[in-house]
Amino acid sequence: MASAKKTAKAAPKLLSGDNPQIAKGFGDAPVTAYIAAIPGWKQDVARRIDAAIVRAVPGVNKAVKWNSPFYGVEEGRWFLSVHCFAKYVKVTFFDGSSLKPPPEGTSKYPQVRYYDVREGELDESQFEKWVKQASKLPGERM
Repeated sequence: MASAKKTAKAAPKLLSGDNPQIAKGFGDAPVTAYIAAIPGWKQDVARRIDAAIVRAVPGVNKAVKWNSPFYGVEEGRWFLSVHCFAKYVKVTFFDGSSLKPPPEGTSKYPQVRYYDVREGELDESQFEKWVKQASKLPGERM
């Protein structure tokens, strides 16, 4: 009689900058899995970012695409995404140049702005203001 073995689910692979490799998916579950797979202080930052978005935009749509969480109001249209790098967590506001004041990080795309969050530097009050504004802008269809 063969013995039954429990197969342990392998932890997600970490890509460069400790960004988790998470399968594409829609809803809260893949975003929660992404956040749970982030090591160290960046996990706490990502949890706080996610919680701030949920507070600012009740009923927000969530997805993981290209190993990054995306947030939107309309299905298939996203106003921001999150990605881990070695020394910070990058929040991409797709219509960030329209935010008041706009986040400092610029992109080769004039409308995109970045908010790079380093350890201990998340300004939740300002972040929630940006999220509320961004959720009312057209965003990016992907």
